[in-house]
Amino acid sequence: MDLLVFGPHPDDLEIGLGGTIAVHAARGVRVGLCDLTRGELGSNGTPEEREAEAEEARVVLGAAWRRNLRWPDGGIAGTDAQIVDVVRLLRDCQPRTVALPYWDDRHPDHRAASDVLTRAIFKGGLRRFLAPDDPSGVEADPWRPDWICHYFINDSVPSSFAIDVSTEYQRKRDALACHRSQFTPATGGVETRLTSPRFRQLVESRDAHLGALAGVA
Repeated sequence: MDLLVFGPHPDDLEIGLGGTIAVHAARGVRVGLCDLTRGELGSNGTPEEREAEAEEARVVLGAAWRRNLRWPDGGIAGTDAQIVDVVRLLRDCQPRTVALPYWDDRHPDHRAASDVLTRAIFKGGLRRFLAPDDPSGVEADPWRPDWICHYFINDSVPSSFAIDVSTEYQRKRDALACHRSQFTPATGGVETRLTSPRFRQLVESRDAHLGALAGVA
């Protein structure tokens, strides 16, 4: 596995890193996606709908696979079981690069995800953490990625680098559109920050701003 991207809820990794995922997949990079929760506390959409939409978005972006760890929404707490879930996945697919949410975000789950994933990545590289001879452990060698990158979901700060995604940016738009329950809910849905057309405009404006700073937009 070349690149593994974690998202706290279905749609988060598309919002923050959809263009980068699409660009790498188009170049033949093997990309895996992992949602931590099913987003069941969201105001619109059922967990089943959101998982189906996430799979549609995966196909649009060209990622090799997508998994959902099904942690409780609002319950990203870094329990032993959650840490082991991530360690098992890392040791199984052995990604060279891992992308996770930036740690300073307005959403508590996004902040918690960044912390829990960082701790799990560290523990995944410890030889004696859940060693193969531990009956409750992971039957794989320790693994730690070469690179850990953080991406923005809601908020942003000056970046250390940016990736030109202009050739594949329409794929990001199309992937976001797959999450109909969140952005364009059917009759009976409630208005949220995401249902406003202005939300996606803000996402695109932020992306364009970061690209302009890097000289590619």
